[in-house]
Amino acid sequence: MMLKKVLATALAGVMLAGLAACGGDKDTETASATAGAAGQNWRYAHEEFEGDVQDVFAQKFREYIEANSPHTVQVFRFGELGESDDIMEQTQAGILQFVNQSPGFTGSLIPEAQIFFIPYLLPVEDEQIVEFFRSSVAINEMFTELYAEQGLELLTMYPEGEMVVTADTPVRSPEDFRGKNIRTMTNPLLAETYRAFGATPTPLAWGEVYGGLQTNIIQGQENPIFWIQSGGLYEVSPNLIFTGHGQFTTAMMANQAFFNGLSAEDQQLVRDATAHAFDYITEYVPGLGDRMLEKILEASDQVTVTRLTAEERQAFMDRAPQVEARFIEMTGERGAALLEQFKADLEAVVGE
Repeated sequence: MMLKKVLATALAGVMLAGLAACGGDKDTETASATAGAAGQNWRYAHEEFEGDVQDVFAQKFREYIEANSPHTVQVFRFGELGESDDIMEQTQAGILQFVNQSPGFTGSLIPEAQIFFIPYLLPVEDEQIVEFFRSSVAINEMFTELYAEQGLELLTMYPEGEMVVTADTPVRSPEDFRGKNIRTMTNPLLAETYRAFGATPTPLAWGEVYGGLQTNIIQGQENPIFWIQSGGLYEVSPNLIFTGHGQFTTAMMANQAFFNGLSAEDQQLVRDATAHAFDYITEYVPGLGDRMLEKILEASDQVTVTRLTAEERQAFMDRAPQVEARFIEMTGERGAALLEQFKADLEAVVGE
């Protein structure tokens, strides 16, 4: 596993050297408001595999750009330029123009982004969650300012599906989590969530998760069902637990210097392409989890599915306030104000 990571990192370095060597002058031109009729090639990286949600979103964005302008978009999938932290660094450096990254990784850069990991804050129902992302002031105004402070133009956030836990044994209570090392992204608040749930949070890069489950270094992890299916995680962690504790959320953004250097026409093009991809993906994701779960059950007779009852879920919900308190402790007044607006936006959509 370590050798594979070293090789992947080396390959990413070679690719990036090539991109930088051949793209420097082009990036300068792209940043100019006078892009011209010849068009530019824009580079866009995301965190998932071919055909996964972020890839579908990226392809719809690319299709719109290329159908409505002389520009082209080159999409890089997971591992082609490294892992999540690598592609974020490359975006901030201007090597990439666009990046799709979940707040699970951005949380170390923007602590307030960890709000998405407060358990039982976001509903898991598809229609409610889509309307929330469309209309939320917290997401569409407050988060835009937070990302801008890091040199990033936040273009949209969108949900990818309910988070599902996989483990070496079925789990129905916090007591069942005791003694289990549960993989988390490098996100302090997510670690706090699993600590509250009774488990031992274990931060681990994605490239090490399958092997960690296979060798029992970790006994579980969480992801939306489509990722559990495409990554084959059910093969080494066959017990699926639907706790209803949250949605996997991701953000699509641009290097801000690049975006600000675009003509007004191209800025609107990017926003229109983003809206086009958002509309498509919010129709695509509902039902995706059910379809992928069917594929998992067809592929393996070792898989179990546990859906917590209302009473069982309440035992986990009772532990959520300590995670919320930890979020405010981490983020201070800005985090508290964001959380207040977040809750007001949710109430406007789903009620008290």
